[in-house]
Amino acid sequence: MCTLQKQGNLFILTLTGDDEHRLNPSLIDSIRSALERITAEATGSSVLITTAQGKFFSNGYDLDLASSDLSSLELMDSKLKSLISELFNLPMPTIAAVTGHASAAGFILAMSHDYILMRKDRGFLYMSEIDIGLKIPNWFVTLVKNKVKSPVAWREVDMRGTKLTADMAIEQGIVVSAHQGAAETMKEAIKLGEVLMARKWDGKVYAHNRKLVFSDVLVVLNNEIASRL
Repeated sequence: MCTLQKQGNLFILTLTGDDEHRLNPSLIDSIRSALERITAEATGSSVLITTAQGKFFSNGYDLDLASSDLSSLELMDSKLKSLISELFNLPMPTIAAVTGHASAAGFILAMSHDYILMRKDRGFLYMSEIDIGLKIPNWFVTLVKNKVKSPVAWREVDMRGTKLTADMAIEQGIVVSAHQGAAETMKEAIKLGEVLMARKWDGKVYAHNRKLVFSDVLVVLNNEIASRL
């Protein structure tokens, strides 16, 4: 599941354990509960850092669960849409400290943060759908187009399934900076968080501006969420 620590106005959400952090309904619900708590406890200028223990940031949806229960894939997708919408509405800057592999829906989770810092000695960002024979959801592609800077990169990410190292991801504007080891990555994420908190931005204004910048993503997300109600 996940844990939530608070250091002043800095919130650190950690996916715990040495597994692949597959985004099954239980893990998504745990993350959403943490975001609800963050929203309730935030006072003044705050920042969220999301990270994970072990080899993986997240290896995407729980496909073993989906293979035994076809309806569970739709449930995971529905819950992840709600989680991503909540991240975009969170009234503070968000940072993903990616210290392991982030694949498919796990890559989407990382990209839904405002900043990604990545460990450069291990891990890659990877949209694996083409390699495992799954169609990429429309809203995944919309998010990629809003977060990745060129049509050539869209092809590499979505249509070719290129595994992006930290340096490659920096070239495409996906990752802000790369660091040696998990500890150094978290250290730099905390340092960035402190810089952002020092700006003393109004959280509601920040969230409003984020929603305008990524309005294309939110329109698609909100339409798909509404279609299931």
